[in-house]
Amino acid sequence: MSKSFLRFLVVFGIAGAAALADPGTVVLPSIPPTDALHRYLENMQMQQARLEGARMEVEIDARLPRLKKEGRFQALRRVTRLGRVSYDAVRFMGDKMIKNDVIAKYLHAEAEALSRSMNGQANGKTISMAINDDNYKFKYKGMIGLNGRWLYVYQLTPKKKRLGLFKGELWIDLNTFLPFRESGRMVKNPSVFLKKVEFVRDYEFVDGLALPKRIESRVDTRLVGRAELNIAFNNILPERRAQVRICPMGF
Repeated sequence: MSKSFLRFLVVFGIAGAAALADPGTVVLPSIPPTDALHRYLENMQMQQARLEGARMEVEIDARLPRLKKEGRFQALRRVTRLGRVSYDAVRFMGDKMIKNDVIAKYLHAEAEALSRSMNGQANGKTISMAINDDNYKFKYKGMIGLNGRWLYVYQLTPKKKRLGLFKGELWIDLNTFLPFRESGRMVKNPSVFLKKVEFVRDYEFVDGLALPKRIESRVDTRLVGRAELNIAFNNILPERRAQVRICPMGF
């Protein structure tokens, strides 16, 4: 991960910790890190079943700092039960280079990575890129306070260099035992057009679920240099209607 991106994470964490109440009045949680991790893994298994086929609104703001080009893409996003990501384009505003060489290639790489990871086979079972004991080693790093919440921080190290996995951190909220933040760098490039992908993924808690709220990503591309993407998610709902034909590149 780049030094500038690491500085962003450190500053963000320090700023959040400063927002806590007087430490003398705060009761620190006493649950062992191993128990917190176990409860997180159990919760994520149940959540995966509840979110199968969910649809959501997505807004992607992308920019090429060196070329001073920007663009915004709005769409409906869905991940099917088979792991296929699809987008129903609503609107694009901005430079065509952003549309064709940044957003389109990012979405294509995302769809390919998720589809290949979830539909591949190894030793007779489906490969998943979920954060679990099969894919990652967990190392407890400590506890932080952020906006009145207590979070356990775990270092994640993939057991294999496989598409869709990343090396970085997982922050678990100790009120819900759900993910508050995931951050790191993809261990395998998802596309020939992308050289390096770093990200911070934040969640919000709704009805006992951890729903994606935003992703900040820094991507080194082979064609147009460093790209920055900010992705916001809204109105996440389970899919209850018939499947709609949508295409990642159809905008």
